[in-house]
Formats: sequence, structure tokens, C-alpha cells
Amino acid sequence: MAFGSFDQGNERMPTSEINMVPLIDVMLVLLIVFMITAPLLTHSVKIDLPQASSTPNTEKPETVTLALDANGSLFWNDQSLPDTDLTLRLQAAAAQSPQPELHLRADQNTRYQKLAEVMSAAREAGIEKMGFITVPQK
Repeated sequence: MAFGSFDQGNERMPTSEINMVPLIDVMLVLLIVFMITAPLLTHSVKIDLPQASSTPNTEKPETVTLALDANGSLFWNDQSLPDTDLTLRLQAAAAQSPQPELHLRADQNTRYQKLAEVMSAAREAGIEKMGFITVPQK
């Protein structure tokens, strides 16, 4: 055992050893538990699954690029767009199936007010996917 004697004499120092018996007991209990549960994990139920032969839908939605320059002018897919036609174009895009993604490109000097108005008009028209296009810094 790893215990010293009850004698408090100076001739014997207490020994410091790890008692391995509890660790071995725990290991044997775990071994028995795993031996019992391992066959249950390999048991499976055989069922007759239906077979389907379908191909995934590879149709990607169209993307619409809406650009704003520093003056606040709008460009729909790189074509000039008057401010009055923006809501009509956004509503037409929202009605399409599948709905196109709206990519916003804004000049660095564009006023945030104008960008917020365009984003609000897109949300009111029903556009669900909207993203920003930026140029990474070098």
C-alpha cells in the first residue's frame, strides 16, 4: 500500500505513491460497459427505401447590378436609370421567379442618404437578397 506507518519517528518518511487500485476498478467497469453496448451499436433495422432519380436544380438566379455614382445617379446593369423608374424596376425584379439578387455598387463619395433610400426602396419592393460590391484594398 501507499501509506506510511502510524509511527511518527524520524527514521521513516511517508511514501508518495499513486494508489492504482481505484483506477483499475474504474477501467474494468468501463471495459464491461463498452463490451455490453458495442454489439447494440452494430444492430440495424433493414428497411426498403424508395429509389428516386432526380437531378438537382442547377438554375442560378439572375443578378442585377445597381450602381450609384458620386452625384447620386443610378445605373441598372450599367445602363443609366432615372430615379423615377427605380421603384418600377425593383418591383418587376421582385416579381420574377426565381427572384434575382440585387448587387449594390456605390462610389466611395456617394452620400449615405442616397444609398439608404435605394436600400429602403428595394426592401419595400420585396427584394429579399441584397449585397454590396466593394473593391478590396491593396
